[in-house]
Amino acid sequence: MPPYGMNGRILWVDLTRGSYEVKEVPEEWYEKYLGGNGFATKILFDLVKEKIEAFSEENPVVITPGVFNGLPVPTGGKCQVTSISPLTGTFSDSTSGSPIGAELKYAGYDGLVILGRSENPVYISIRDEKVEIKDAEDLWGKTTHQTQDEVKKREGDPDTVVAAIGPAGENLVRFACVDSDHRQFGRGGLGAVWGWKRLKALAVRGTKSLHLADPQKALELLQKWTKVMRESSAYRDDTQYGTGEFLEWMNKDRGTFPTRNWQEGVFEERQKIDPYYWAPKYSIKNKACFGCPKPCGQLFVIEEGKYKGTALDGIEYETLFSLGSNLANPDVEAVAKANLLCDELGMDTISTGGVIGWAMESYERGVFTDDDTGGIKLTFGNPDALIEMIKKIAYREGIGDILAEGVKRAAERVGKGSEEWAVHVKGQEPPAYDVRGIKGMGLGFMVSHRGACHLKSGVYALELTGKFWKFEGVDRLSAKNKGYEIKEMEDFMAIYDTLGVCKFSRGIFLLDNFREIMKANLGVELGESELLRIGERLNNMKRVVNLRQGLTWKDDSLPKRLKTLPIPKGPSKGAVITPEEEEEMRRDYYRARGWREDGTVPEEKLRELGII
Repeated sequence: MPPYGMNGRILWVDLTRGSYEVKEVPEEWYEKYLGGNGFATKILFDLVKEKIEAFSEENPVVITPGVFNGLPVPTGGKCQVTSISPLTGTFSDSTSGSPIGAELKYAGYDGLVILGRSENPVYISIRDEKVEIKDAEDLWGKTTHQTQDEVKKREGDPDTVVAAIGPAGENLVRFACVDSDHRQFGRGGLGAVWGWKRLKALAVRGTKSLHLADPQKALELLQKWTKVMRESSAYRDDTQYGTGEFLEWMNKDRGTFPTRNWQEGVFEERQKIDPYYWAPKYSIKNKACFGCPKPCGQLFVIEEGKYKGTALDGIEYETLFSLGSNLANPDVEAVAKANLLCDELGMDTISTGGVIGWAMESYERGVFTDDDTGGIKLTFGNPDALIEMIKKIAYREGIGDILAEGVKRAAERVGKGSEEWAVHVKGQEPPAYDVRGIKGMGLGFMVSHRGACHLKSGVYALELTGKFWKFEGVDRLSAKNKGYEIKEMEDFMAIYDTLGVCKFSRGIFLLDNFREIMKANLGVELGESELLRIGERLNNMKRVVNLRQGLTWKDDSLPKRLKTLPIPKGPSKGAVITPEEEEEMRRDYYRARGWREDGTVPEEKLRELGII
């Protein structure tokens, strides 16, 4: 029997055959993997036995609601899409606060696996037991938002939740995303996997109830933890200014806000992209992810001027970097317009800004000419160039066809020394943390299973403040003793992904506080050590999938720029991660994981964790 709050069933859809079946979840899965990202990891581990291409019928798309999704747990409404990434070729999972995960559970499923490839564009419609693969030929070419609106009309129920790709996914842009309810499954290019499968959208409506182990206690705990959150300083700052509320601190106090394609760590012209400036002027109300009592989203509206009519749920911290400082763009209205275009066309804002930053530096160095750009002056600080490049990338027009491949492939294709300033790890453009001044985060970038990522270890908070959870006295400018730190934080964060809890809540819940929540909701009682064991199991399984995909220790490395160009000014002036420090951190991490020196996983480790 599945735990309370779960269904014990996973829906498998085969687009090649146009068929589906419902499979029972093996009982041991709940004990070993819990659900959510744990189930997705197990499914990919079982299906990807040898190297596959992202654009192939063998590549599954797995959609898993977090364990707490749909249950009365504050900030527990996260859902994940998992697949092999067309950007990195690795195991990739992307998270969103869209209600589609809860709707999937209400329809009676703990997950959805999509296999094969349709001959023509389709969308999948799920309403409880009724599953249909419907024609989407006339939806091909529409934006993500247009598609969601149209599919809702066709389904005839305004409570239907829709996830969709845009033109970028259709055109196989390698960092295309999936948009649902103005929330994005952003990283890794999984929207392009949908596009290759000719899957335009997923529509889900569930009408079933989830039964709790102790409903009264679950309600009491909901009230208790909601109160704790609302009384925290994070609640005040995040709801007033959104996720970018610490942008000034990253610049002034730490000097680790990447600028001009990672040439600098301080953005001097940051004043107007700082939420303390724009939130009072442009934000008209808060917006929350599904089931969240801490609405950190800001509904940003431009009412006059060049970008009049722009309205979006944002702008997030990472996007203030990627479409702002990384491009030396101080115009917050242009950042907002670019953000909205990325959402509508279906592209990850971090990778979009990363590849455009590389292109701008290439243009300024003479690698690209006006003939290459179609006459666009592709210089830093030019917001008009940013807007035009986003369109060109989504439709693979001109230079956009090169940039749509991501910075790694683009630099390899263009050459002329441009690899020197191509900033990526495993092919994925990094988020807004200049790891030269946050060396533990540098190791986190290096070893993350999905390429450069801040969320798989979440160690930036620990490194920048010096303490979190079991760690204190951490020196962000030292490369010493980072292996155990990253290993433990990765295992910690894997549990958040599996439970579906927002990582902005990690300082409130930690892990032991989940014990009573799990008992009341699921009838399962697990403490910190037991949860960390599950997290360790999942991270080892993801590593094995990546090894099967051809990953080696050489891929666990930082781009040349971050190892050779010190931060030129600001509080972290002179900071750099030397090749020797990189090697020291990598070896330290492998030892902490119990892996071989070459980064492979011994069979005895897999047996110890009950994986084989």
